[in-house]
Amino acid sequence: MNSVLFTVGLNVLLAVGAFAVFLTILGLLAPKEKKDNLMDVSVQQFKSTSSFARLKPEEKFMDRIAVFCLRTFKLENSLEEMHMQLGSPDNPQPVDILYTKVIAALAIPAGMMLLFQSIWPVIFVPLCFYVPDVLIKSKIQKRQAEILGNFSTTVDLAALIIESGLDYLTAFERIIKIAKEKTILEEELEQTINEIKLGYSRREALEHFAARTGVQEVRSLVGLIIQSDELGTSLVDLLRNFSTDLRSRRLNRAEKLAAQASTKMLFPLFMFIFPTIFILILAPMIMGLIQGGMGF
Repeated sequence: MNSVLFTVGLNVLLAVGAFAVFLTILGLLAPKEKKDNLMDVSVQQFKSTSSFARLKPEEKFMDRIAVFCLRTFKLENSLEEMHMQLGSPDNPQPVDILYTKVIAALAIPAGMMLLFQSIWPVIFVPLCFYVPDVLIKSKIQKRQAEILGNFSTTVDLAALIIESGLDYLTAFERIIKIAKEKTILEEELEQTINEIKLGYSRREALEHFAARTGVQEVRSLVGLIIQSDELGTSLVDLLRNFSTDLRSRRLNRAEKLAAQASTKMLFPLFMFIFPTIFILILAPMIMGLIQGGMGF
């Protein structure tokens, strides 16, 4: 009886300690309050009515946990930014991402506890809370890679059209019209043009464009365009130099990946290819030794 009570008490202490560690880790990782910079302000202006208004902590227990996590760890801005960089889809909304994080933090350790008949999986609660972030960020990275895929070509086309005497917005419209299939980059450019038509200033619409993509190259392009508007410098020359720099970066990135390829191939070579070769070479000799003896 005493041993059973000791085991239960130990499990309870372990659960409380793991939950305390979870709160401490999230508290340390929570972003500190800071003054909004220009990009943060543009993100805040871009956001429409917050989906977190759906939360009703006074009625639902899950909403109470979600609101606690949202306020304690200051997740609103990061979830809104994540949703924006996904392309602002109708599903998932930021509140849906929050639900997924909370459910993952509760359900995965609970399933492991049932599987192993022990309470120690509760220590994985902090890790499981961030599992949805990893999946969503991989989708964001894939989207950003597609944006960068034809980015330098788009910049070249824009420079060519502007050089003929047209405005950069007109250049973007022409690029969108001549496209056979709209890429993600062209869809974002089209949304930027629509925002300007709806009454946003050019600067605001361009900052929204940079915030939605989350790509450093796009932010640099937006900075060049805003600089050209404010200072009256030649945008064509800026775009030409920027396009050359983009191609140089892309070449350096390709060379870096090529240099890493040989190192990455070592693991599959040692684990899969070399053992197979040894089996093919040595198998006949081993079979001969087994069937006919040593042969002398």
